[in-house]
Amino acid sequence: MNLPGSLRTKIAPALLTVTALVALTACGASGSSGSSGADSAGKGPGGGSTLTVRIPDPGNSGVLALGKKDGSLDKALSEVGAQVRWTGSAGPFAPAAQAMNADQLDIATGSITSGITSLAQRPGFKFFTAVAPDAAGEGILVRNGSGIGSVADLVGRKVAVNQGGTGEYLLLKALAKAGIPADKVTRVYLRPDQTAAVFNAGKVDAWAVWATYAVAEIGSGKAHFVADGAAIGSDNYSLNAVRTGFAEQHPKVVKALYRYLHEASAKEKRNPAAYLNVFTDAGPTAVTGKAKAVQTEFTAKGGTVEPIGAQDTKRFKDVAAFYAEQKVTKAEVDVAAHLLDIGKLT
Repeated sequence: MNLPGSLRTKIAPALLTVTALVALTACGASGSSGSSGADSAGKGPGGGSTLTVRIPDPGNSGVLALGKKDGSLDKALSEVGAQVRWTGSAGPFAPAAQAMNADQLDIATGSITSGITSLAQRPGFKFFTAVAPDAAGEGILVRNGSGIGSVADLVGRKVAVNQGGTGEYLLLKALAKAGIPADKVTRVYLRPDQTAAVFNAGKVDAWAVWATYAVAEIGSGKAHFVADGAAIGSDNYSLNAVRTGFAEQHPKVVKALYRYLHEASAKEKRNPAAYLNVFTDAGPTAVTGKAKAVQTEFTAKGGTVEPIGAQDTKRFKDVAAFYAEQKVTKAEVDVAAHLLDIGKLT
């Protein structure tokens, strides 16, 4: 997914190590909203000491990368007695949700699709911002010359998806819109960071994917979307989540973070290039060549970080109902019960 102005890296982020994932899984079911971790680092607003907010390291691109480099995020948070502690790496939402549940992380970003599957567990987090679905930067990616000219051509083929997340949603949504039964296409479940090599080797015929990973493939000149988010009719919002206990104890900090993300995402949309290659313009984390132009175009067309409104909530419910209908979840998840109204935080 492309996440303009949110807590994401625009190029493929490093995932947590296997050891870290095991540790998070082991403690992720606690659903903790206690006051350990960041809450014990300082009393924060009005308490005479600085509160630490734990956020995944943003990498080399995006609003938070620039905010880290120029100190603007810490400056904004200092007004409410808080500061950032960068921890781990931005990556898939599922392990981040587990980390919030285990009181190891305070803020994370994910899609509504991955959010729903995480909410189906025992969530210790709530969503507090929304970025409109990325009509241009997500979709069904195919190799040039593959002979796949439409969604209907996927019948009998293999498509790589991340299970329960954006990829699986995009594929199922595209098939449903085209009137094609889901079982007519083979879903190949892969982690996003593992998929490019499989896709380029021709071991799968297509890849349901978002901008974080699609930019490099499209920028190579060897692949394109056979159907993008607009054609699919995607409701795949990008959301920022906060650990429930943190939001309850520090609403002013959450509100200050929202204001920063909202204002910075609007600046990023106006001048996307300024938010690319923040720390380095070379190496594996840099966006270069045609990929840079592709990313800039996607960001300029994307949304900004906004409060979650009634219309957004309705579309979240539609996604939850679709997931239940497609048996991705056992029942329809009540997303509305896990949303924060920024306007009501004091």
